[in-house]
Amino acid sequence: MNIHNNILKAALITLTACMTTGCSDFLKEEPESNIGPEQVGDSEDAVDLWVTGVYSNWLNDMFCWNQFPAVLELDNDYISGPDWLFGYLGAGNFNGDSNIEKMWTGPYNLINDANIAIRYIRQMSNVDEDYKNNAIGEMLFQKAFSYFLLVRAFGPVPYYETDVQNGEEYYKPRESVDSIYKNITRMLEESVTLMYSRNDARYKAGHVNAGSAAGLLAKVYATMGSASMPAGTQISVRTGEPYETATNIDGDEVRICKVPTAHTFEKDTVAGYTEMDPMECYEKAAYWAKRVIDGEFGIYELADYSKLWDKGYRDASEFMWAIRSVSGEEKYCTGIHTYFSGYTESATSEYLVSGGWIGNTNNWYQLFDEDDYRVQYGVRHTWRYYYQESYDGCFFYPQSWKEKVTGYDLYGNYTGNQEEQYAQTGYNYHYNTDYECLAFTTKYDDVENKATQYADSNYPFLRYADVLLIYAEAMNETGDQQTAMKYLNTVRERSNAKLMETTGTQTSMRSAILEERAKELACEGDRRWDIIRWGIYLQAMNAIGGRDDSDVYKERTKRNLLYPIPTTEINANPYIKTNNYGW
Repeated sequence: MNIHNNILKAALITLTACMTTGCSDFLKEEPESNIGPEQVGDSEDAVDLWVTGVYSNWLNDMFCWNQFPAVLELDNDYISGPDWLFGYLGAGNFNGDSNIEKMWTGPYNLINDANIAIRYIRQMSNVDEDYKNNAIGEMLFQKAFSYFLLVRAFGPVPYYETDVQNGEEYYKPRESVDSIYKNITRMLEESVTLMYSRNDARYKAGHVNAGSAAGLLAKVYATMGSASMPAGTQISVRTGEPYETATNIDGDEVRICKVPTAHTFEKDTVAGYTEMDPMECYEKAAYWAKRVIDGEFGIYELADYSKLWDKGYRDASEFMWAIRSVSGEEKYCTGIHTYFSGYTESATSEYLVSGGWIGNTNNWYQLFDEDDYRVQYGVRHTWRYYYQESYDGCFFYPQSWKEKVTGYDLYGNYTGNQEEQYAQTGYNYHYNTDYECLAFTTKYDDVENKATQYADSNYPFLRYADVLLIYAEAMNETGDQQTAMKYLNTVRERSNAKLMETTGTQTSMRSAILEERAKELACEGDRRWDIIRWGIYLQAMNAIGGRDDSDVYKERTKRNLLYPIPTTEINANPYIKTNNYGW
């Protein structure tokens, strides 16, 4: 989302009074909060205000207090961090985590605002029809994406076609998963026809467009397709317990990171998707992904890896739908840079003051070829915290680099094989089996001011690489392994990864594509939903053996498949009598 010049102006308008809790509560607007065309106006500027006001929900509601991306990211098999940060959510006790409430109220706040915006924009008579339609298409996209978040997290949820001021009921029952998806795909298909293509001169960089909607349609249909595949469908994941115990030269026990091994899991039934036709869903996923690939909605291409995560490259075509914050702006900020990268005391300092907590595990890191840019440059290998300055300390990652970084092997034997680049620094290099040493991504490092807690960041919800992998997945599931391999390799080639040379079986290709998604889309809020839609969430989480690299509790049961509906909603809505299973 490209806020930039409009965001502060739009912030002056109170579109709705919807900052309370509970889906139904926030729909109960006070009369004085109602804004009509006579207050906002009837012009392109007025349209922009409505649109920007809806977009601003992402920053001024969902991301600014760090509930997002926590609700998307902290519960998966390849992510870890400090126990105090992961808390109830990271340990699977969802009912005790306040972040879950924002996963419910945030999207519903946005949906309500989008419904109001659509109604008022449609009433305007002094605005070019194409301009109005594009804005309505953007609002439909935002609604559809919000429902996509909700249905994956909570299963059946209430659906609001319009706002309560326009006759919608305050309280509504939950609609089936199938019904919600039908509304999602309907809205996205309509938005494709309404929005500008990316190459249209009227398109505004940073906004969603027709290609964004087509790409999201492919992802939605692939989600439906995989979730509705028969129980027992096989897929492999490289995983396992994080450590084994060995004895060093002093006779002390040391923890050595284990190499993950392939575990073949059989898919569980995914509740709510059993009535869908997986092949029909995958055919539609392929149809929409191919239209994006063929350039029907403008040219999309993979960025050069050396530029992909540069702050000056955020408007590149690869970023099809992303949230962008404003540097130094507390109201329109995210915790992305702080949580994934950390911030320094000053712009010239190398020492992290705080942050840099959320990272990937060794099981994830070991998925890569050593020459893959996504670990060569996409993972932080050395870094320093402020408390290390007094003794010239420096952390390193991965553990297997100990010999070349320190000159000592994992068992404490001096080998003298320290590489010159590390020897020249004079630092005391350290590695520990705690949250201080994880595979920290560099995706969010490049910001305008690395010394502020409120740095600008670009958090992608949909990238072109995702669409290519969805197309590969759809082609594999519909029987074309050769084409699947071609598009899988397209993503790998960009990162200098080893290319697949033979297709193997449908099962092995399926496993390779899921693994590629884990590598390519790490720390972008996808992994949890990928293993859930494939019906292997419980198997993948429990294969870790209870605790991950930094001792976060990872055992899961059936109740963890869905988030609990917030108690505030259960108490307010007479149509929702019971919560999701186990809550």
